[in-house]
Amino acid sequence: MRKVNIAVIGAGSAGLTAYRSARKYSDSVLLIDPGPLGTTCARVGCMPSKLLISAADAAWNMQHASTFGITARQVHVDGVAVLERVRQMRDRFVAKVLKGMESIPEQDKLDQSVRFVADHRLETSEGELIEVDRVIIATGSRPAVPDMLRLAGKRLLLNDDLFELSTLPKSVVVFGPGVIGLELGQALSRLGVRVRMLGVGGSVGPFGDTDIRQAALECFSREFPLDPDAQVNGIKESADGVEVTFVNNGQPKTETFDYLLAATGRRPNVDHLGLENTSLALDERGVPVFDPHTLQCSLAHIFIVGDANNHLPLLHEAVDEGAIAGRNAAQLSDVQRGRRTVPLAIVFSDPQMATIGLQPSQIEQAYAGAYAVASFDFANQARAKVLGRDYGLMKVWAEKGSGVLLGVEILGPDAEHLAHLLAWSIQQQLSVDDLLGMPFYHPVLEEGVRSLLKELKGLI
Repeated sequence: MRKVNIAVIGAGSAGLTAYRSARKYSDSVLLIDPGPLGTTCARVGCMPSKLLISAADAAWNMQHASTFGITARQVHVDGVAVLERVRQMRDRFVAKVLKGMESIPEQDKLDQSVRFVADHRLETSEGELIEVDRVIIATGSRPAVPDMLRLAGKRLLLNDDLFELSTLPKSVVVFGPGVIGLELGQALSRLGVRVRMLGVGGSVGPFGDTDIRQAALECFSREFPLDPDAQVNGIKESADGVEVTFVNNGQPKTETFDYLLAATGRRPNVDHLGLENTSLALDERGVPVFDPHTLQCSLAHIFIVGDANNHLPLLHEAVDEGAIAGRNAAQLSDVQRGRRTVPLAIVFSDPQMATIGLQPSQIEQAYAGAYAVASFDFANQARAKVLGRDYGLMKVWAEKGSGVLLGVEILGPDAEHLAHLLAWSIQQQLSVDDLLGMPFYHPVLEEGVRSLLKELKGLI
């Protein structure tokens, strides 16, 4: 029987970081992953989706150049070429990740799946038993697909599958107006694909604020039909594609699409780990209960990181969690709370969407009656008008008295940059007065932040 000090199950962003972090303290660290290697972000997540979005933005900007008095020839989208570039560039990103793994000694790697057979024992797919002192679960996630959507049969697409198509389809119905659905759905629409988007519950993007959610609905509905709380009565695979029956303006309607894209979230890959053979405490989803600051589970020697814990399923958070768990697993007698950064999430749609710091509901709960909120409409912003992108809404929450920023939600042009500036400000615990004392150039989008801060100053 093999004996290992630390086993890291999963070689994605969180697992690789956990391995390297643990390896600083121990020579007995085993990185376990059956493949495919290359991280979710590089293979099927953030990188290929941004490549598709970049192609869509290029087509959209050419099609709308007349805004600036410029007329281009008729724009032609070569779907084969678009997806070929996506795959070529994606493969380069994956290769870079794999190149970085070459430095890992062969004796530290195991390319098999494993499952728990006891609290301190793993079994490989080939039947080998491994005795482990500590374990870090970093098995990532996979698309979550409701049973109803599986009625699309062979016409069902997951975001993992989309990039493998030989060419762009003519039509797609997207289920789920969240981060993945809005990014991919809008990109497909801008590349000439007929898109309809359907959701459940009324959510649009990552927003908790009602006003910004409504503004987002209005923005995206200008490009393609979007019903965030749809009544879907039937899904059926047909000879021509997939038929979807839904209620539209109070009347039943059936449309046929080439594909159904399920963008209905992701689920942690923990259900095949044999957790039932351990004494771990599990939540209602079957995910180990854990401390988000130390990543330690109810069994002190087991940690869970990245998408596997589904706490903050973002690349930079996965890397941070891997570093914390790797160190704590190696130094089990001195487990410490890791340093966590301010929550920051960005959606690369147009307009972009971003959430920073505390969510509106969290602010209401923690600072009831002791906070102020101000909003800014990008329709009133000079730089946004110059760019021809004067749409969107931004809100900032601050504590009354101190004026310290608490949270931000943005729907607007180039929100990725504003989001970083505001995230850094929140992490530094800067106040409204601190920020108003900073330089603001003219004309820039950041002037919208200044206008918003001036309004907040009068409220705190």
